[in-house]
Formats: sequence, C-alpha cells, structure tokens
Amino acid sequence: MAVKKSSKKPNVSAEELTNYYRDMLLIRRFEEKAGQLYGMGLIGGFCHLYIGQEAVVVGLEAAAEEGDKRVTSYRDHGHMLACGMDPNGVMAELTGREGGYSKGKGGSMHMFSKEKHFYGGHGIVAAQVPLGAGLAFADQYKGNGRVTFTYFGDGAANQGQVYETFNMAALWKLPVIFVIENNQYAMGTSQQRSTSSAEIWERGKAFGIPGEAVDGMDVLAVKEAGQKAVAHARENGPYILEIKTYRYRGHSMSDPAKYRTREEVQKMRDERDPIESVRTLLLEGNHASEDDLKAIDKEIKKIVNESADFAKESPEPALEELWTDIYATEVPQEAEA
Repeated sequence: MAVKKSSKKPNVSAEELTNYYRDMLLIRRFEEKAGQLYGMGLIGGFCHLYIGQEAVVVGLEAAAEEGDKRVTSYRDHGHMLACGMDPNGVMAELTGREGGYSKGKGGSMHMFSKEKHFYGGHGIVAAQVPLGAGLAFADQYKGNGRVTFTYFGDGAANQGQVYETFNMAALWKLPVIFVIENNQYAMGTSQQRSTSSAEIWERGKAFGIPGEAVDGMDVLAVKEAGQKAVAHARENGPYILEIKTYRYRGHSMSDPAKYRTREEVQKMRDERDPIESVRTLLLEGNHASEDDLKAIDKEIKKIVNESADFAKESPEPALEELWTDIYATEVPQEAEA
C-alpha cells in the first residue's frame, strides 16, 4: 500500500487532535456494536462495516465546511457519524425501526439526512458517482461556493459510469471531489487481480482532472490532502483523491474473508491502525493522559450503548408506512422561487 508520504503535517491543535481521536473511536465502537446486533439477528439484510477506514471520513470532514455535501455507497455508517448524524437515528435505521433516519425503511444502505447534507448510502455499485456530480452541478448553478465529496471504492472505479461522470465534471468544471476509498479489496478480489492500473487516481489525467494518492491510515495526511482538494474544487473544478486504506472485517458481515490471511490483517492492526496512531500522538505530545483517553472511551461506549438501547426500544414502522415517501411532496425550485 505504497503512497507518497506528506513532507509535513497539518498544524493542528491538541483540541483538534483529540476530536479526531473521539470521532474515529465513535465510528469504531459503533460499528463493533452494529456487528454484535447483526449477530443477534436485530439487523437484517446486508451490513458493511467501516472498521479500519475511520481516518478517511474524519480527515475529510475536517476539511469540509458547512453546506458542503457528501454521497457514498453502502459502507456508509462511518460517513453518517462523521458528518454529525445522530447515532440513535443511525442505529435505529440499521435495525429497521421507526426512529431511524429513513423511518426504518432504508436499512443499512439507504439513509439520508437533508440537515447534514448527507445524500446516501447507495447499494448499486458506483451509482452514486453521477449523483455526486449532479449535486455539484446544482451548487455550481446556484453559485453558492459549495463542494460535494463523492465517495466510491476501488472496485467501483472500474464501472463505466465513473468515467462518463469524470468527463462531464471536467467539461463543466464541477465543484466535486471524487474520493476513491481504496481498501485494497473489491469485495473479495484484490486490486492486483481486478484493476490494471496500480494508481487509480491517475485515470483522471485522461480528462484533465488532477489528483493524488493519500495515506488513508493517517487522519492528518487525509485532512491535508482534503484541504488541497477542497480549495481546488471550489475554484477550478473536479479533483481526485485515492485514499489508500484498509478494512479489518470482511466485505460484509456474511463474508468470511478467506481471500487474505489473518497475519495480513493483524499486521495492519498492529502497525497502521489510524486510531492508535492518533492515540500515540496525544500521549507522546503530552496532549492527553492515559486516564483522559480512558474517559473518552467510556464516554463513547455510553453513547453507543444508548444508541443500541434506543434502537431496540423504537417500534417497527406501521404497515401504513409502505405507502409513504413514494412521491416527492416538496419541489425545491418552487420554494426558492
């Protein structure tokens, strides 16, 4: 997983570093709890966990501003939490309950939050990429200075609609950041076996779209690259970030991940874990003590346990909900007029 190392770290305060630690830990503990609930039969259907990739969304959210948008694929719980969505609503949606963000009708892969500018969670591979360009086109049309983070994986990068979107985004200079979350495995197929090019971001060169590869296990490197990408997209159009990360669990909860060795996964956990690296920075820089970090972990576990309790106690949606949210009841253009 060779990437170009940053020559310098972003200048962050102890408070910012602590917040990154807390945000990544929330995602990690939330996903661990979601895995438990899935094993108990409380979460049905598919469930794709984000464990190991936490630095990607936390780093990029640190580079985003209020009003910027994000759209992603099915490995989406981490994105929701990173942009500030309520863990209670996310967990309730995972369990198909009325208190969920989509009233229990969307499940793991189809959640939205208009308030947080989160536009899903999409189960069809790469389908969200042209949608992300559409969101960026709307912002360009309105002239509001916003950008859209459009996330997809290394496997999705081989889909044709990605390159159709690259062409339109470059042609119209759309304020969109294409984020390739390269976790090395497209479902159960390694990048070496599925992708002809070692550096996926370089495919943008054919369309005149600049980009770079980023160490996705380093939240500060991700933030630094994100700030550069945001600045470019606001003024000059599309940018590609290939963020090289790693998922510790299988593709989904039903995947035994026999296509890689336990030693490979353990080596990443021991040497590259994104949360442990920030923990080390906090301790070695005397920004936090062991007791401080234990208190954060206790706080996070409480939040996650409360989200699980909320989900269990929330009722299932009424049968009448089958007939709601089928047609749009609001036309944004009319409201703006």
